[in-house]
Amino acid sequence: MGKFYDMDDIITDEEVVSIVFEKAACGVGIDPSSETDSVEVGSKVELPFWLAHELQLRQAVSMNIPTCFNQKTRLEIQADSACVDLRSRCPFFYEFGCKIAPLVGVRTIGPLLLSAFKSRYKEVLTKAHTAAFPAASKHLTILTKEETNLYEAAQSSMTAFKRWRMGGPRFQRASVLGRKRKSTD
Repeated sequence: MGKFYDMDDIITDEEVVSIVFEKAACGVGIDPSSETDSVEVGSKVELPFWLAHELQLRQAVSMNIPTCFNQKTRLEIQADSACVDLRSRCPFFYEFGCKIAPLVGVRTIGPLLLSAFKSRYKEVLTKAHTAAFPAASKHLTILTKEETNLYEAAQSSMTAFKRWRMGGPRFQRASVLGRKRKSTD
């Protein structure tokens, strides 16, 4: 499935998906309020992605498209992707989308992920390089985990660049090298 020790991957696999049983299953005990431990064909259940994926590999269930990739989300991203709160829909929107796209058989998830990432990537970098802290913190609340990582990396590189530009370590190294040359002459 994924990377064994990657916490983000483990959390992504815990995303809940809606499935429909294609085969009857006995002794599964999915619903504790049920009098039987069986699930009938056509039953709709929400399960963590890791379990739904394993059941789908055994052709016992079919997965429905998660709501974070539905038509409403698609239209909102097309209208103004920078304002869509993807974190509240799925904190690992891109990673989860890459995992679920081949399993639900919908060819629109891949292009949705690409267009959302392209348009939001520009916004993330722009905010990381120019936004004041209060504006940036508000913007961070709608970013996915991947976008937050990009934002933090962009801010870190911008800070390092500004330090370098303002005469940071490069001049210190140059002066140390200059002293060594003088002492060897």
